[in-house]
Amino acid sequence: MSNIHLTHRGRHEGGAATLPDPNFVHPELIAPETRPARAARYVGAGLRIALGWVFLWAFLDKLFGLGFATERDSSWLNGGSPTEGFLSFATKGPFADAFNSLAGYAAVDWLFMVGLAGIGLALITGVGIRVAAVSGALMMVLMWAAALWPENNPFMDDHLVYAGLLAMLALTDAGRTLGLGGLWAKVPFVQRHGWLK
Repeated sequence: MSNIHLTHRGRHEGGAATLPDPNFVHPELIAPETRPARAARYVGAGLRIALGWVFLWAFLDKLFGLGFATERDSSWLNGGSPTEGFLSFATKGPFADAFNSLAGYAAVDWLFMVGLAGIGLALITGVGIRVAAVSGALMMVLMWAAALWPENNPFMDDHLVYAGLLAMLALTDAGRTLGLGGLWAKVPFVQRHGWLK
């Protein structure tokens, strides 16, 4: 029996057997996308953008006081705190005292506002979905815990639904459809650190 030399170059060299190039995508092995799969991909992209707008809108309203949840006089630009009202008056349940103690701190305001803007922009553009999903889910769970228990349900509310949706978006690479996620994933630094996708 003769010796067989294996290489990773994907071609025969001097009669030696070769392995396929691991970076080569074999189109014959990829099933064509079905119509329902394509529709689901676009629905996921639409939900990603919509949820991104929810986060970004909350940031803009609190920053400028657009009159929806925040009046102009209470805006962050006019010296108001975007978190103090909620942390002081809307918290309830077993963790209320812990959240009350955070009210009025500038660091809490900055973390909240940077989080809203960053998560919103990441979701809308499709860039950094995994980081946005983890950050957004953490924010949603904290907001859920701050107002336990929900008034209309024993435990479930929109904060937990948003957290679950964020997890789904990260797991399905939803930033690639109607977003810049595909281009972002090709950046060498992002390729070396997959958690940034």
